[in-house]
Amino acid sequence: MTTSRRRGPELEAALLDAAWEELVEAGYVKLTMESVASRAGTGIAVLYRRWANKDELVLTAIERHRTSHPVELPDTGTLRGDLIAALTGMGQTRATFFAVTAAAAFSGLLAGTGLTPAEVRDRILGNQPLLRSRTMYQRAHDRGEINLDRIPAAVLRMPFDLVRHDLFMDLKPVEPARIRSIVDELFLPLVRVMR
Repeated sequence: MTTSRRRGPELEAALLDAAWEELVEAGYVKLTMESVASRAGTGIAVLYRRWANKDELVLTAIERHRTSHPVELPDTGTLRGDLIAALTGMGQTRATFFAVTAAAAFSGLLAGTGLTPAEVRDRILGNQPLLRSRTMYQRAHDRGEINLDRIPAAVLRMPFDLVRHDLFMDLKPVEPARIRSIVDELFLPLVRVMR
């Protein structure tokens, strides 16, 4: 039986999946270019042709894992329902992601890259959270629940930022009561006065 050689995007995906799995199982400190190459069933030179070092490989693996495992965007018919469903899904889907990412950051990734926590956050998350939630907010605007013309982007990001904060701090899914509190006690009263 002959196996075909992986190339291009297929090879890169296999390498990044191997790096993520190694990061989850071994942790940032024990992850090496050699261990990732071994897990991927390839030579170490293949990794170095794509990433200069372990830090770049790990950052790219984290980015890929996030983008290849998106959080579903709900459509419940109300902004409150959409937010609770979205934040709950985010809290459950992203708990492991944030735990692994935080462990890597505190184990040397930040020092190795020379990036600040904010720069790592921006590289890993980019504008994606606001862009994806924009659809949900636009539906609420079209229903007359909110006025997007009057709500600053920072306010729209707030519920997601708070859930991300809790995920980083607690390293476990966010409790339903906390999500309801973010939506009902913080976010909705704020956006309602901006109508």
